[in-house]
Amino acid sequence: MPKITSKHARTHTPNLTNQTKPWHLVTAEETAGRLGTDLTGGLSAAEVQKRQERFGPNQLTEAGQIPLMLLFIHQFKDFMVGILLAATVISFFLGEYLDAITIIAIIILNGVLGFIQEARAERSLQALKELASPMARVIRDGEQEMIPASQLVPGDLVLLEAGDRVPADVRITSANRLEVEESALTGESLPVGKTAQAIRTKGSGVEIPLGDRKNLAFMGTLVVSGTGQGIVTTTGMETEIGKIAHLMNQAESTQTPLQNRLEQMGKLLVAVALFLTALVIVVGVWHGHDLMTMFLTGVSLAVAAIPEGLPAIVTVALALGVQRMVKRNAIVRKLPSVETLGCASVICSDKTGTLTQNKMTVTHLWHGDQPFAVSGSGYEPNGEITHQGRSVSLKGDGALRQLLRIAERCNNARLVSDQQTERRLLVLSRTVQSWRVLGDPTEGALLVLAAKGERSAEGVPLYPTGERIDELPFDSERKMMSVVERTPDGTLTLLSKGAVEALLPRCSHILWQGEVKPLTGPLRERVLTETEAMAKQALRVLGFAYKPLDSYRAGQPASRVENGLVFVGMAGMIDPPRQEVADAIAVCRRAGIKTVMITGDHKITAEAIARKIGLMQPQDEVLEGRDLHTLHEDDLASRVDRVAVYARVSPEHKLQIVRALQKRGHVVAMTGDGVNDAPAIKSADIGVAMGISGTDVTKEAADLVLRDDNFSTIVAAVEEGRNIYDNIRKFIRYLLASNVGEILVMFFAMLLALPLPLVPIQILWVNLVTDGLPAMALGVDPAEKDTMHQKPRNKQEPIFGRGLGWKILSRGFLIGASTLGAFWLTWREHPDNLVYAQTVAFATLVLAQLIHVFDCRSERSVFHRNPLENKYLVLAVLSSLLLVLFVIYIDALQPIFKTTDLTLRDWALVFVAAGIPTFVAGIGSVLRDTSADGEVHWRRRSVR
Repeated sequence: MPKITSKHARTHTPNLTNQTKPWHLVTAEETAGRLGTDLTGGLSAAEVQKRQERFGPNQLTEAGQIPLMLLFIHQFKDFMVGILLAATVISFFLGEYLDAITIIAIIILNGVLGFIQEARAERSLQALKELASPMARVIRDGEQEMIPASQLVPGDLVLLEAGDRVPADVRITSANRLEVEESALTGESLPVGKTAQAIRTKGSGVEIPLGDRKNLAFMGTLVVSGTGQGIVTTTGMETEIGKIAHLMNQAESTQTPLQNRLEQMGKLLVAVALFLTALVIVVGVWHGHDLMTMFLTGVSLAVAAIPEGLPAIVTVALALGVQRMVKRNAIVRKLPSVETLGCASVICSDKTGTLTQNKMTVTHLWHGDQPFAVSGSGYEPNGEITHQGRSVSLKGDGALRQLLRIAERCNNARLVSDQQTERRLLVLSRTVQSWRVLGDPTEGALLVLAAKGERSAEGVPLYPTGERIDELPFDSERKMMSVVERTPDGTLTLLSKGAVEALLPRCSHILWQGEVKPLTGPLRERVLTETEAMAKQALRVLGFAYKPLDSYRAGQPASRVENGLVFVGMAGMIDPPRQEVADAIAVCRRAGIKTVMITGDHKITAEAIARKIGLMQPQDEVLEGRDLHTLHEDDLASRVDRVAVYARVSPEHKLQIVRALQKRGHVVAMTGDGVNDAPAIKSADIGVAMGISGTDVTKEAADLVLRDDNFSTIVAAVEEGRNIYDNIRKFIRYLLASNVGEILVMFFAMLLALPLPLVPIQILWVNLVTDGLPAMALGVDPAEKDTMHQKPRNKQEPIFGRGLGWKILSRGFLIGASTLGAFWLTWREHPDNLVYAQTVAFATLVLAQLIHVFDCRSERSVFHRNPLENKYLVLAVLSSLLLVLFVIYIDALQPIFKTTDLTLRDWALVFVAAGIPTFVAGIGSVLRDTSADGEVHWRRRSVR
C-alpha cells in the first residue's frame, strides 16, 4: 500500500544571508541544496526546531493592538462622560466638593468596568483567530503531517492540492496540472499553470514579474486544480505578500448590523433624553427648585436615559456567545453571522461527513455478472471477500484482481495506523491499533478493500508492481480520475475509476467472465441495472476500468486519453448516518427550520439515507442535478419548499439552489467543503465550511466553520445564535425599562410639584453601578427550554419587535410610578425629613430594577423560569443589593449619597412597591396564557 517510507532528511541549517540568485532561476535540486532539505524526506524535527528559533513564526505581523492604558483612556471619550466631567467642574467651582469627588469616583469605576469588559472581549476574539488558523501538509522525517501553517520554516517540504491556500512562498519541485489563482497578489484573475522547471533568462531575473515566475507559489494564493510539491523559501513578513503587508498593516473592525441599529437607537435616545432633561430642568426651576440642583439632576437624568454601556455589553455578549459556540465545535469567523443564525429557516447540508460518519466501507462488489460481499467495517483492514457465502480465492479471478489493483493504484489517500494504550481494570493495559485515512474517505475505503484482498491472497502478489508516471485528477465535470502506470517490463496502463454513468460511456469493452468483450447495448443495460440495484440499498457505486497504452505523452488532455476503456466492475460502499443526526433533524423541524440534503450521490442512495434519518416527509420530493439544468429560476423557486433532497448535483448547482430559496424569502445556511462550493457559501446568508474536510478557500468564504464536520453542530450553533440574540434583547429590555423608570419618577415629580425624589448622585449610582452587573449577567443567560420550539424570526425584525417596545415602556412606567408612590407615602408621613423619603425612593428604585431583571429572562413572565437558574445573575443581584446597603447604612457614605437608615417597616414598603411592576405584569401574563389555553381547548372541543 502506498506510503512515505523515506527517513533521511538534511539537518544542516542553510545560509540565506548571502543568497543572491533568485529562487525561480535555480533548479529544484539546487533549491533543496541551498535550503538544506531533502526532496523526499523533508527536514528533521531537530532542524525544524532550530529554524523556528531563527526565523520565527510563519505569520504576517498584525496591526499593533491598542495598549491597555490607551484602552482604559478610551473609556472616558464618551459624550455623556464629557457632560459628567463638565458637571463635576461646575460643582467644584460652586463649592460642592463632595458631589464633585463622588461623580469622579463613579466615572472612574464605570471606566474600570468598561475596560475589563473590552479587554476580555478582545482576548476572546484573539483566541478565535488562533482557532481558525490555516493548516498545511508537510513532509518531515519522511512522514506526512498536518500542521498549523504558522509552524512552517524555510526548507519545509509542503504538499499542495486543489482548494489549498499556499501557506508560504514555495519553490515548486513537482507539479501535476497544478494551477494557482494569484489575483490576491498580482491582480491577474486567470489561474497560472505551475512548473518545476527553472526559468531561463539572460538577465538577473529580478525583472521577471511575479505572475511569470511559474515555478513559484506565493503565500496567500489559491490552488485551483491539480497537485504539487514544493520547498518553502521564505515565511512570514519576508514573503511577497508580507512585503505588501508592511504597507497596509492596519486592521479595522466592523460593527455588526445589530450594533449599527443600537448605535442609531442611541442617537435617538440622546435626542429624547436631552429634550426630557431640559424639560425637567425648566419645570423644576419653575416650581422653585435651585438651578444648580436642577442642572445636576438634569445631567444625571441624561446619563440615566442613555445606556452608554450597551455597546460594550453587546460586544461582550457576542464574544462570550462565540466562545460557547467554540465549545460546541462551531467557530464563528464573522460576527454578523451570530445575529443571522437565529433567523435561519433552511439548512442545506452535504450528506457525506456531515449527515453521515464519513467512514466509507465497501460492502459489495460486482464484475462479470457475479456479486460479491465484503465483510468488515470502517477503516480497519480486517475482513474478507466472499461469493455466495464462501471465501473467494483471488488467484483464479483475474477480473477481481484487476479491480483491486485499480482501487489501490488509482488513489491518492493513505491508510495509517495509530498505536494507543488502553488502560483496563486500573492496572492492566493493552495496545490498541486504530486506523485513519489521510485523504478522501471514498479512496480510503478502496485502500481498505485492497488491503483485505491482499490478506486473502496470503502474501502472494495479486498484480505486478508499477510506477505512477502521471495523473488525471478528479473533477466535478468528468466525475472520474485516472492514473498512468508503468510496470517493470515497460508496459503502460491507464487505470480509471469514477461514477458509473460517467465512466461507462467512455468504455468500448468489458471484462466479462474472464474475457474482454465488446460492450454491447445489452451488456451496458446489465451494468446500469446492477448499478441501480446497488443504489437502492443506499450504496455509493463506483466503476473501474483500464486501458493498455502503446505510448503516452504527459500533459495530454483527459478527453484524448480517457476513451476506449475496458470496464472491469463496480464497488458499492456505504457511509452510515451519524447517530445524533436524526434527533438534530427532529429539533430543526420543531424549530421551523427545513433541512435539505445536497449530494452528488445517486438519487436512490440519497433518498434512502434521507428517509433513514427522518429528513424526508411523505410529501417531500427529490430533485436531480439534470433537472436543475432544465428548470427556469422561477420554476425552481416555486418547487424548493417541496424538495428535501437534491441528488447527483454538482457544486455549481448549489448557487442555483441558494438563490431559489432566498427568492422564496428563506434565510439559508449552506454547507460545503470544496473549492467549487465557495460561491454558494458566499451567497448564502450563513456559509458553513467543514473544518476537517474543508479546503482553505471554503473556510475563508464561510461565516461558520465546523470543527467536527457534524450536522448537529450546525443545529447547536443555530440554537446558540438564537440565545445570543435573545440575551441581547433581554439586557436592552432591562436597561431601557430601568432608564425609563428613572426618568419618569423625576418627570412625574416635577409635574406634580413634588420635591425631588432622588438626588443626582443617587441617579448616577443606580445607572452607572447598580445596573451594570445584572445587565452583564443577562448576556450569559441560558437558553429558554422552548428556544428551539419557536419559528425563526424575520431577519428584518426591528430590535423592538415582538412587543419589546411595549414591555420597556409599560415596565418603565410601573417602576417609575411605584418608586414615586413609595416616596410620596414616606414624605407625606415625614414631611420634615426629605432625605428619609429620598432614601426610600432610592431603595425602591434599585430593588424594583433588581426584581425586574428576573422578569427580563423570559419573553412571557417572571413565573415561567427558575430565578436561580442563572447563578451569575443571582450573584450580580446580590452584589448590587449589597452595594445599596453599604450606601444606605455605612455612616461615612450617607452624607455623600444623601441617605439615612431605614427600618424594617420601611423595607416592607420598599419590597411591596418594588415588586408591583414585575408581579402585576407577571400575573397579567399568566391570566392571558390561561385564557388563551382555555380558548384553544374550547375550540378543540367545538371541532370534536
